[in-house]
Amino acid sequence: MSASGGTKAIVAALAANLAIAVAKFVAFLFSGSSSMLAESVHSLADSGNQGLLLLGGKKAQRAATPQHPFGYGRERYIYAFLVSIVLFSVGGMFAIYEGYEKIKHPHELEHWYWPVGVLVFAIIAESFSFRTAIKESNSIRGKQSWSDFVRRAKAPELPVVLLEDLGALIGLVLALGGVGIALATGNGVWDGIGTLCIGVLLILIAIVLAVETKSLLLGESAGIEEVQKIEGAIVDGDTVTRIIHMRTLHLGPEELLVAAKVAVQHDDTATEVASAINAAEARIREAVPIARVIYLEPDIYSETAAAAGENPAKSPGGH
Repeated sequence: MSASGGTKAIVAALAANLAIAVAKFVAFLFSGSSSMLAESVHSLADSGNQGLLLLGGKKAQRAATPQHPFGYGRERYIYAFLVSIVLFSVGGMFAIYEGYEKIKHPHELEHWYWPVGVLVFAIIAESFSFRTAIKESNSIRGKQSWSDFVRRAKAPELPVVLLEDLGALIGLVLALGGVGIALATGNGVWDGIGTLCIGVLLILIAIVLAVETKSLLLGESAGIEEVQKIEGAIVDGDTVTRIIHMRTLHLGPEELLVAAKVAVQHDDTATEVASAINAAEARIREAVPIARVIYLEPDIYSETAAAAGENPAKSPGGH
């Protein structure tokens, strides 16, 4: 996995979640808090999620094969999608079930200082992990807002870690609130309500992750800036006079396919056209280094054909 894949953020989140999961489970054993049990399962699921992200990054580095000629870059998208499923099923659904049981059968918390102490520790540890994810994201986010970064990032790991850490911090605050109100009122139902809120939060985050990674799995085009750079690199104004149409597709977070039909001069020789295509490919790779697979088809530009427009039946997606 490349540095842009956020390996540092994933490792930081993994270390924090493993330590927190153990601490939360110990606190649950001493206090009987359902919020603590839900949060320990949440942290354990998060640890597994980070393991999945690291595994996906490792598998994505495999070389292309005859069966998979474009490589395995999309493995990272597949494992990120699995993360959303794990977060939904293991984290969210379990927390809702545990919260329902605690509301139905409430009992007073024992040894309250265990859950409170662990929650404070967990908030500090998760804040460190969240800070690392923010720092890693800022290096590639540019001027995008955080919502745009999560929606448009082609590398799924950092958005996943960011949303997980944000959800974990909010969940910890909810757990602390549930435990605190339960202690103040002597009513264990509040602990169950806090657990229910944690479950709903995790399911909402899981849905956002699933929607975004589904889009990546289906295949997204290059970003607007990359498309503009590619268009500027293709046309040299001499042999390659214009782009008739172009398609881009992410084969992985750091691998882009570019396919375009370009207009050349009608009286150019085959040698001149071939040289111009090779030069255009070199300019594209210089302008957008992740453009690894490039197919340029030379053609003669026709005003009549251009006025008629493209035939949707011959274009993927009907565009």
